[in-house]
Amino acid sequence: MSLPRRGRGPRLAGSRVTGTAGPRATALSPQRTGRGAQALSHAQRLTRRRHSSQQVPPEPESQADFRSGKWLFERAGGDARDSRQALCAGIGSKHRICGREDVVIPCVSDNDSGSVDLQLSSIEDIRNRPSSVENTDSDISDFPGLPPEPLSDSFSSMACPGPLGEIVIDTLIDSIKEGFNGDLKDEHEKLVFLRSLSSLSQNLPYDETTESFINSHLVDIVHVLSVLVQEESLHTLFSPVRQEIFVIIAGLSYLDVHLLFGSEDRADLFSLVTRSLITLPSLSILSQPEEGMPSRPYTPEYLYRQTFQAFLEMLQSLVVKDPHLENLDAIVKQMDPWLQSVVDHERERATISMSQVLKCLSRHLNLKLPLQFQRLGHLVALMALLCGDSLREVAEEAAEGTHYLLRITLRLKYITHDKKNHQSLRNALKKCRQLLELCGIKQFYSCPVKIVQIFEVFLNANELCQFAITTLDSLGNQSHPHTQGSAVELLITLVKDVESQTEKVPEVVGVICARLSIINQPRLRQQIIHTVSLFISRPKYTDTMLSYLLCLPVPYDRHLAELWRSLEVELPSTTWLLWRLLKKLQKHHSMAPQEKTAYVAVAATNALYELFVGNRLRAAMFRLCPQLLMTLLVQIHHSIGLTMSDITVSSDLYTEQEMPSEVTPLCLAMQATKMLLLRTLCWQEFYAMEKSRGWSLLGGNDCHLQGVFLLANTLLERNQDLAHKVMYLLVPLLNRGNEKHQLTSAGVFVEGGVRQSLVWLRSGCFQLLQSPVVKRLPNIYSVVRLRDWLLCGNNLFRILALRGLHHLVKHQKMVRPDVHRVSMTLFGASVKAVKRADRKGIENQILGSLIPLLLYSQDDIDAIAEESKRVLSICATFLKWKLPRAVSCKDPWYIRPVQVGTICKFFGKKCKGKINILAQTLTYTKNAKLPIRRTAVLFVGLFSKYVDSNEFKMQGTEWIEDDLRSLLHDPEPSLRVIASRALFRVQRVRIQPEAEQTICWLRKHLCCLSA
Repeated sequence: MSLPRRGRGPRLAGSRVTGTAGPRATALSPQRTGRGAQALSHAQRLTRRRHSSQQVPPEPESQADFRSGKWLFERAGGDARDSRQALCAGIGSKHRICGREDVVIPCVSDNDSGSVDLQLSSIEDIRNRPSSVENTDSDISDFPGLPPEPLSDSFSSMACPGPLGEIVIDTLIDSIKEGFNGDLKDEHEKLVFLRSLSSLSQNLPYDETTESFINSHLVDIVHVLSVLVQEESLHTLFSPVRQEIFVIIAGLSYLDVHLLFGSEDRADLFSLVTRSLITLPSLSILSQPEEGMPSRPYTPEYLYRQTFQAFLEMLQSLVVKDPHLENLDAIVKQMDPWLQSVVDHERERATISMSQVLKCLSRHLNLKLPLQFQRLGHLVALMALLCGDSLREVAEEAAEGTHYLLRITLRLKYITHDKKNHQSLRNALKKCRQLLELCGIKQFYSCPVKIVQIFEVFLNANELCQFAITTLDSLGNQSHPHTQGSAVELLITLVKDVESQTEKVPEVVGVICARLSIINQPRLRQQIIHTVSLFISRPKYTDTMLSYLLCLPVPYDRHLAELWRSLEVELPSTTWLLWRLLKKLQKHHSMAPQEKTAYVAVAATNALYELFVGNRLRAAMFRLCPQLLMTLLVQIHHSIGLTMSDITVSSDLYTEQEMPSEVTPLCLAMQATKMLLLRTLCWQEFYAMEKSRGWSLLGGNDCHLQGVFLLANTLLERNQDLAHKVMYLLVPLLNRGNEKHQLTSAGVFVEGGVRQSLVWLRSGCFQLLQSPVVKRLPNIYSVVRLRDWLLCGNNLFRILALRGLHHLVKHQKMVRPDVHRVSMTLFGASVKAVKRADRKGIENQILGSLIPLLLYSQDDIDAIAEESKRVLSICATFLKWKLPRAVSCKDPWYIRPVQVGTICKFFGKKCKGKINILAQTLTYTKNAKLPIRRTAVLFVGLFSKYVDSNEFKMQGTEWIEDDLRSLLHDPEPSLRVIASRALFRVQRVRIQPEAEQTICWLRKHLCCLSA
């Protein structure tokens, strides 16, 4: 497709006031001169030149070296010479189609040939401007062979027509008001309105009446122009109305009256005029004649070229005076979708427009702080992608635009760089110079990868993120495989290059990872994962990288899951990575419980799961297994009853996505815990939890602690090494975190820590007793901790304390007498402290503690024996029982068997589940203390006759007899005698039902015989 080229021929500008718009402007009377007597500003001269009736001779312009030699003249559908010929084709002024020899205002010499004019020398000129930041660094200088590009005003000698007369102004205002008040039905009325407005705007610098009228009617002007643009067909071009609208906007912009900025209506007008021009059909289609259309004195092709030139001049008028770059920001926003259009001619028009805007801006750049342009990285990415466009015209136009964008970037970075770190700018300029010396200008602009290498040294982290996001988004453009290939190369180059600038890496990699789903190229994915692994391995950047990765959406899709699972972290850093993830999760367990859980906690849990699945950090998992297990159990407690909608979503999320309802925070925490057990070879523990419905208990709101108890018991029985390490963590964990954190830790402590220490003491294992694990958790600590929980207002803590004390009373055999006595005292106090509403809940635990207390009432240490009797009476009072007086007997039981029989009879009447009482008492027959063993054997023998025969028939007595037979060989004679009697009584209980059954049978048959 052929589009007009800029600066290729003379400009023929007709009068801006025609017969249809009113009388021609005359000189202004002295009384109305006003500001017209002042010297014309540069912008005013630009405006006057737009309306000048003089024919300006063309100015020669040499072309930059990166443009191909045939670029200017081999354009489909015509070239610059055709345009000049069309301008001279005798089109009258009444048609208002005006030629231009250059749409870049002002036209200056372009000495681009043979070099990259980066305008580094003009950076020195910035110092001398009062609006720029002072910097006298002599190290910033030109690249060799790059001459400065002076800004020249080629219009200063042009004759400008004088101001309009008062009668003409009134006539034009009346004509414009008619357009405001009525409908502009046909083309003639529209052109009359537009040319009247255009002519009146010429007088704006000279006349206060004109200025007042235009400023007070800006809303009306914007509205009418919007209506006129919408009425223009998007499929044909047979009217110069568009061109006149562009001319009006440009003329007013030169005079600082902006119709496209400042309000929502003006922004809509900007969008309308841009769409109106860019979406026109290609020139080949516009040039085809249509049936039924009236004949015109000019061709559609010529009208299109003039309209497009007017559009380009309109855009450039917006940046002639743009010190804060806010207008450039708005232009980039409007051109953005068209620069990425899949339609070739739309993309080409947008690229030409952007290129010319950048060229104009680079020649009129006068920056002032603060700068409002926030899209530099995005614009660099767009231009780099367009340089690799499959359409040659687009690529060459983008190359020219990139040439001027680099000039703008250098000046922009010079004025905004940190003065305290001036050396960084020096280094960036030095690297830029070295890169340009390695390749010619043609190679630089024809290779998008080179563009990345040059611009990357100047872009900050936020701008590099914009670059990465824009490039990644282009990967989804399936209509242009060539663009996809360029995007892949750009991203690989970017990721490789930023590895040397560590302060930029996390943000860039973070935004890339957030869009992994659109990256299907294996080489690019591998490079991204390699870079993430490289920097996450460095302790200095681990936290920063994790912060960005944990802002990605959860649950992770297969692409992000692949990233976590494929991390190739260096071996010394594997533990560090898991530890930092662990700390981020534990941090949220220390906060007060809230209605919503923290997003980072859920993301960290999901990340741990994916790392466990990948199994690349296996050594670190084994090393940190106790910490990981305890932290995940606490996370399960925090996640109970929550859905994904209950997550506090961070404002730092890269993408917004709807939270899936089938996945919950509890599900993520549970699967991470299961995977941890599997990866650390805890297969038996996993099976035991699954068989006993332990996972369901863990995730239940009312039974979470039961699940904790089950897991702790399972570890205690099947994996003592892991149980030892978990116990070692209990002391600090019990004092940290919020209530849920402490409850879960307390559950493990009561079921695992207390019981583990007692089992070790009972086993008499000398090596375990000497281990630092036992020293870290002395028994006196357990008792004090349980005492504190008894005084806590939380009922769950009090129940845990009772359970722990129950274990102490039940199992503690070799502990020091004072600790044993204190535990009993605490147990008695806890029973007294139970409220009426809680009596049912702990009744079974108190019943279970009666036998231990009864047996320890015969302890050889009087303090323990007396305390046991006292606590036993407290429990009886709680149960509303009246104990036999024999309980308080001071003589040993084995010399008073009758009194023991009385006690057994009492418990036989009061208690249910007598077979369980026998089983509980049998455990004490192995006690290290002789009085306890002797009392337990005596109680078993005497109590056995109160056990229901059906229970013995179901469970048998062999297990009781075996334990008693083993005691027949005890070195203590008294124990052997008591064991022999007890064995006889148990056997008699087993045989007696059979004898009674035989006698009943004989009696039945004797009765039959007598009959």
